[in-house]
Amino acid sequence: MRALWKDKVIAESDDTVLVEGNHYFPAQSLNQTYVVASNHTTSCAWKGRASYYSLLVDGDMNRDAVWYYPDPKPEAMAVKDRVAFWKGVQVV
Repeated sequence: MRALWKDKVIAESDDTVLVEGNHYFPAQSLNQTYVVASNHTTSCAWKGRASYYSLLVDGDMNRDAVWYYPDPKPEAMAVKDRVAFWKGVQVV
């Protein structure tokens, strides 16, 4: 699987976990060249608190386009140390 934004490979792995229609890639597959820290967080009732990264590609910022659960709840441990994408990031 590949995560693409603006024709750049943001992440690539044969090891993704599908949860609620989202492919969670291993965190180490994330191309750090395009990653920018974000302070944004949200909460999921069954997975826990999500943290985010933004993407910066060719001068264009995609705020909070990557999310992850640094400390998922026990029932969501399948997403630990993994990242998922939205906001126009294509997973193919």
